[in-house]
Parts: sequence; structure tokens; C-alpha cells
Amino acid sequence: MPAADYLLIIGDREPLAWILTEGLMAFPPHRSKDAGRISKGDRLFLYATRGCFHSPGRDRGRVIGEATVTTAISTLKKPVEFGKHSYSLGCSLDITGLAPRDEGPEMIDLVDDLHLFPPKSSPKSWGVRLRRVLAPLDKHDAGVLHKQLARVMRPAEESRVGYLERTRFATSASA
Repeated sequence: MPAADYLLIIGDREPLAWILTEGLMAFPPHRSKDAGRISKGDRLFLYATRGCFHSPGRDRGRVIGEATVTTAISTLKKPVEFGKHSYSLGCSLDITGLAPRDEGPEMIDLVDDLHLFPPKSSPKSWGVRLRRVLAPLDKHDAGVLHKQLARVMRPAEESRVGYLERTRFATSASA
């Protein structure tokens, strides 16, 4: 079966920092159906919501990087916790590139070009499509996202620090 493409929607800086530091993705048990869609070799476009860094008035929802799934979904030896939530399912990722902080393409500018969203979507209606962990992408949408992201994407090591600032993972960025 050919590899699939997904938009991985990340709504908080702590899980984003963990993903970028550990090279893992985790899902809570109630998202096992979403997690079960992912296979080794699939490509994930990392999307940080405008609320991800706790400044939705300043920040924009951006596609910030690409990753390839390198292992099948399995139960984590030790669940990871963010706030009151526990994530027990996961997979390994190879983060193939990241845009520098605040330089990834803004989703609002891409809405009209993506099949993921209904034609002529208003910001209120297209945002509903991003209230899940994974959004499957067709080849057209994956091509649009890759082309836009490729303009600014750098090796992950070069851009990671900008995303880790002001989180508990900041010390890992300099290691």
C-alpha cells in the first residue's frame, strides 16, 4: 500500500516541543482509531494552531514541518502526560525539516487551494476541519503543502530551538 499523507494538528507548545525533542508522536487511548490509520512510511505535515504558543492574537496557524513515520503505532512503555491527559499510543518520527519559527506557510492563505476544505470556506467553517489530531490529505493537498513549506524549510536541527523556547524542553534544545 502506498504511503499516505496527513496533517498532524498540534494545539499546544508542550506536546509540540516533546514531538520535536523526542522524535515521537503520541495519541490518547480514545484516539486509537486515528492512530490506527498511520503506517510506517506515511508523511505528516506538522501544523501548529494559532493557539499552540498561547498567543492566538499574535500567532498564526502555520504548517511548520514535515515528518515521516518510522515505526508502526504501538503501546508506549511509559505513557506521556501533558496536563491532565495521558497518551499511551505512539510511533517514532523522522522529522525531515522545519520552517524557522513564524516562517511556515499560514493555513489561512492556503485554504482556497486545498481540497481538505470546502470551496469558499469562511475562517469559522474551515477551522472545524482542524479540530482533530489527524486530517487525511489527498496527493494534491500534500503537493501544495510540500511546495509551500519547501520554500522556507530547513534541517530540523537548525529550526528546532525556535519552537522549544519558553517550554520545559528549552534545555534539551541546546544539548
